Amino acid sequence: MRDWLQERLGLSPAIQDHLLVTVVAIAGLWLLDRIILAIVYRRVTDAWTRYRWRKTITYLFLAIGVLVLGREWFPGFKTLTTFLGLVSAGIAIALKDPLTNLAGWAFIVWRRPFEVGDRVEIGGHKGDVIDIRLFQFTLNEIGVWVDADQSTGRIIHIPNGKIFTDPVANYDRGFSYIWNEVPVVVTYESNWKRAKEILTAIAFKHAEHLTAQAEQDLLSASRQYLINYTKLTPIVYTSAVDHGIKLSVRYLIEPRRRRGTVNAIWEDILTEFAKCPDIDLAYHTVRSFRTTEEGKLTMRPGSGRSHRRRDDPPTQEDS
Repeated sequence: MRDWLQERLGLSPAIQDHLLVTVVAIAGLWLLDRIILAIVYRRVTDAWTRYRWRKTITYLFLAIGVLVLGREWFPGFKTLTTFLGLVSAGIAIALKDPLTNLAGWAFIVWRRPFEVGDRVEIGGHKGDVIDIRLFQFTLNEIGVWVDADQSTGRIIHIPNGKIFTDPVANYDRGFSYIWNEVPVVVTYESNWKRAKEILTAIAFKHAEHLTAQAEQDLLSASRQYLINYTKLTPIVYTSAVDHGIKLSVRYLIEPRRRRGTVNAIWEDILTEFAKCPDIDLAYHTVRSFRTTEEGKLTMRPGSGRSHRRRDDPPTQEDS
């Protein structure tokens, strides 16, 4: 076989030995990886633990493979100094984007701006981090055409280098709660004070239990970040808009429960407001009038035509 390969392919015995060691090393490492993972998967059922095992074993065997093949093909790999020099030279020659992405991976692993399982927003993309690799990380996308930060079903792969150029918003790190607001607009004729009392009670019903845990979380986060919230309990703010009285329900919530709480809060609002005849939700209305019947002098008497002056304010408007 050696003679045939040398005659037909021009491969010297030394090259043939290198190729044989390469094939055996790759096949052996792959087979060992499969065996170890099979044992791990048989004994471990937690998805997160499985993921960490898989990543650790993959990176470990990759490093072993580089060392084994480097020592086989390049005699200089036998010394660590030469090995590091060759690696540095290879990185210097590498393209800008792969180098940046590799540096981004190192930054993610070292500084941990996010981990697998965190919900983040970067470069206009939002989602849950489901994988981190050497050159890219992967998001399970949320938002876009879907309301309230729920999953779209799309998988987005983002280069690690984006960590250096785009702001990263992490929903789970630091202070692990977010502030959410539900705006409710009632007509000017409504009993807005009674409506505010109802909304305050509803907000406390759905979010008061988070206050104690949020205070502990805030205390922990304040050791690393300058976060200073003086009020963590739910609150309802009042403001006047052109179509009515706006009552904004503000409360703390876990990021992944936002839509569920909004749904529950609105169901309670509709139920409670239905019991109060003096509270009406504001909505778009159009009022027309007959100028001759309402004493307007902009038209001749008896014309019978409906007219609305541009400077006549409507009596009722809404969002």
